[in-house]
Amino acid sequence: MNPDLPIKVIVGTSNPGLGKKLCETMNIDPCKSEVIEFSEGNTFVRILENVRGRDVYIVQGVSYPVDRNFMELLFWVDAAKLASAAQVTAVIPFFSYAKADKKDEPRVSIRARVCADALEAAGVDRVLTMDLHSPQIQGFFKRPVDHMNARSIICEYIQTKNLDNLVVASADVGYGKNAFKFSDRLKVPTVIGNKIRVDHSETAQVWNVVGDVKDKNVLIVDDIVFTGGSLISMTEAVKAMGAKKVYAAVTHGVLTPGATKKIDESSLEELVITDTVEYRFQDLSPKVKVLSVAGSFANAIKSIHEYKSISKLFPE
Repeated sequence: MNPDLPIKVIVGTSNPGLGKKLCETMNIDPCKSEVIEFSEGNTFVRILENVRGRDVYIVQGVSYPVDRNFMELLFWVDAAKLASAAQVTAVIPFFSYAKADKKDEPRVSIRARVCADALEAAGVDRVLTMDLHSPQIQGFFKRPVDHMNARSIICEYIQTKNLDNLVVASADVGYGKNAFKFSDRLKVPTVIGNKIRVDHSETAQVWNVVGDVKDKNVLIVDDIVFTGGSLISMTEAVKAMGAKKVYAAVTHGVLTPGATKKIDESSLEELVITDTVEYRFQDLSPKVKVLSVAGSFANAIKSIHEYKSISKLFPE
């Protein structure tokens, strides 16, 4: 890396809005590039500027269409390496395959590891991502993985609401540790829900809540929302226990078809998401508030380029 040479940021097709904001924050222009999808589905990428000896950052999330976007990311990495870039960093705002981190059934693929192997085979030098569903998949990589979070951005927004008697809630035990970190930042108590999932239908049921929510305002936190089922179930559970108003904050708002209707018809006051996912299956509910993480990614890229600590940007 040469911190004296300007950074080159390639913005892929999955996160054009975030990539543009990121470049504006850094006061640079996106690297000139093009993507062509041929009639039979073949994807072609080309870098239209000289990147020899430069640090190249490719902003390309692995969201819907997941497989196509992942292949595009691989092609960008390969193109940058073949163009003699000094270091290539994959900036992956949302990595969908992070949910596939283990072999918990017979004869299944550990897809997150396969993706890690593919990125390294393509030549990636570093990965920068946010709120992995399974943070342990960093261990699948032999290259550095910088794992960011959106907690500070979300908490700052929630604090502007001046909610009294607030408690933070996790819809399941698995996200409990992160919920405690939100609570610590907001200086409020935590409650935990128990969630069961019996198959791959993306339908979960919250069946118990541990903690006091009576006459409290509740903030449900999670990393990803797909169908909205877990959030709505948790909302109903705490409302049945006497909660006043219920809010939710989730980093990755995938929001598959039908989620908007569920949110509209639910008791949720507001769902806060970030702009790590840009593809929309349908229009967002008026109850949804989108926060930008462009500044966080811009600061992280600057830190990498200048050999500075990234962990200081995201204190526990």
